[in-house]
Amino acid sequence: MPLKNVVVEARITDGFTIETKARNHTLYIDQPEEGGGKDKGPTPLEYLFFSLAGCIATIGKIMAKQRGIDMRGIDVKVEGNLDIDVLMGKSKDGRAGFRDVKVIAKIDADMTKEEKEKFLEEIDERCPISDNIINTTPVAFVVE
Repeated sequence: MPLKNVVVEARITDGFTIETKARNHTLYIDQPEEGGGKDKGPTPLEYLFFSLAGCIATIGKIMAKQRGIDMRGIDVKVEGNLDIDVLMGKSKDGRAGFRDVKVIAKIDADMTKEEKEKFLEEIDERCPISDNIINTTPVAFVVE
């Protein structure tokens, strides 16, 4: 089974600003000004949703190409709710993660609504980001 190793690096630079690198790309993570940041980039929570939306769109494009479907476009919106008190350490009740996540996809292709729903279900089955959100993946934390 061929495995793909994905690596990103991050370092905090100033305040809440974090510089991240993946291959030859540099992105910034930050908090909004009202949260004490400088708003130099999206938050980690927003990047999680970017990642999910991007994966859904990418897998959709791959599947359309594989099936010869003329998909003129796919728009993806991701939204969710989480308990801020757990995140801020004010409560240990509940969980730090999102309570729910909703993916809304507009698929521009000559398909019925039912065909689009089945298409989106298969996208979900093939999306590594969706899989990692839905299923438990071991995470090791190592101090160097």
